[in-house]
Amino acid sequence: MKDYQLHEIKIEDYNQINEYYNLRRPETADSNILDLFLWENCYPTWYFTNEHGLMWVAKSEDNQYYSSVPCCREEDLKECFLETQDYFNNVLKKKLTMYLVDKKALETLDLPEDEYIVIPDRTYYDYVYDAEKLRTFSGKKYHKKKNHLNAFKKEYEGRYSFKILGKENEKEILEYLEKWKETKSHAEEYEFIDSEAKGIKYILDNEEVFDYKIGGVYVDDKLESFCIGNYYEQEDMVYLPVEKANPEIRGLYQYICSQFLIEAFPLAGKENREDDMGIEGLRKSKLSYNPIYMVEKYTIIQK
Repeated sequence: MKDYQLHEIKIEDYNQINEYYNLRRPETADSNILDLFLWENCYPTWYFTNEHGLMWVAKSEDNQYYSSVPCCREEDLKECFLETQDYFNNVLKKKLTMYLVDKKALETLDLPEDEYIVIPDRTYYDYVYDAEKLRTFSGKKYHKKKNHLNAFKKEYEGRYSFKILGKENEKEILEYLEKWKETKSHAEEYEFIDSEAKGIKYILDNEEVFDYKIGGVYVDDKLESFCIGNYYEQEDMVYLPVEKANPEIRGLYQYICSQFLIEAFPLAGKENREDDMGIEGLRKSKLSYNPIYMVEKYTIIQK
């Protein structure tokens, strides 16, 4: 049996891991290295490598092992997939389950139907938008968004400001998340927000390592909205793993959506605003911003 060396996710290994991430860019939010460090505290994750790529081993809340798409060149994907499967079968003594598999990877793997079950997972499809449309909200499809944006600017004229934030704003960002948690009513949401806050604190504490930008909106000198995004030149894409806004302030979501792209990423062509987690209201909201396409994802289950 092959001797696999599992590694924990550590900030010291960021540059090495990022090199693997850049070998293949499938346009999924899960291919954004910022997501890995934001959510590692929530989903225990390890990795091992070979001469061609990096393979994942993770554990769910109910202690079930799973994997996700290896980080490697397209031509090495099948080999790295089989190596992942070998680890599951011969080390963990389990069948392989691989989540969040992009459509191109599925086509490259060309898995035999008698050995694998492949299930599309609409819950985790990413929404990709024309960034310029979100900067301007121009055209009939964005008429309602533009109205909300104009209403915000009119009502709060002279009272709002947009700022690029950083580590020095950590305290008020974390305090904002605590207030955000108070608006929720379910324990699951509390846990999600607590995990998110830990991840945000982690990337703020290690600001010098990561390549991201944080935008914040102040109303009457009080932080009422913030978002975090980063850019990948290969696909000309901004990824937006975090966005929060006070829902009581009409037009605030539209303002930060537009202004963050204007100020932080003025030349980016597209924006991936991630999935809707299967939440009906969130799905309706994301669709209302008129995505130009969806990034499909699938689950692979070894029979």
